[in-house]
Amino acid sequence: MTTAIDTTTMTRDQLAESAAVLARAFDDDPLLEYILPPGDAGRGAKLEWFMGQGAKYGHNWGEVYTTAGKVDGNAIWLPPGGTKLTIPRMAQNGLLMAPFKFGMGAFNRFMNAMNFMEKIHHEKAPERHWYLMILGVDPPRQGQGVGGALIQPILARADAEGLPCYLETNKTKNVPFYQRHGFEIVFEGDIPKGGPYAWTMKRPAKERA
Repeated sequence: MTTAIDTTTMTRDQLAESAAVLARAFDDDPLLEYILPPGDAGRGAKLEWFMGQGAKYGHNWGEVYTTAGKVDGNAIWLPPGGTKLTIPRMAQNGLLMAPFKFGMGAFNRFMNAMNFMEKIHHEKAPERHWYLMILGVDPPRQGQGVGGALIQPILARADAEGLPCYLETNKTKNVPFYQRHGFEIVFEGDIPKGGPYAWTMKRPAKERA
């Protein structure tokens, strides 16, 4: 028997816990291994800071869902009209500290990947849509329905609004997971300059009755 997983919106008090969970979830993600290679000095702390920035950005300008009680994962969404990470918001959020936190090499790899994926994002989803910027589940809780529960509130909202959803992933095993939730591959290929293979996926808008 499957136990229902209760979800709720993340509070500011949960930012630190969410950052730690997301850092564990993305420790072996190919994109994060490209930006911050394994063995990089202080990688764990850098990764936690970076994922915390993502959670904070979503809290400030989007919607972040987590599990009720203990944080087992986060779904970080940016809303229609606000799916592009802007320089003023990145500055306000603290992301412009990345060169000092990461070092210039890692920061340049981050910008290379972000610029390429942003170009694909604009090409494949020019209309109003919801953007799943980050979905991460603590490794001990993966494969137990947590990720699906976390994305469900916005998937339902997008359906009610007649809007599509968009995301990117760099893990092969994530592709069938998202396909089960209605996403379709709209692009796949290598990120230039030594970046990892990437898939971008889109969930079509549901026609309103």
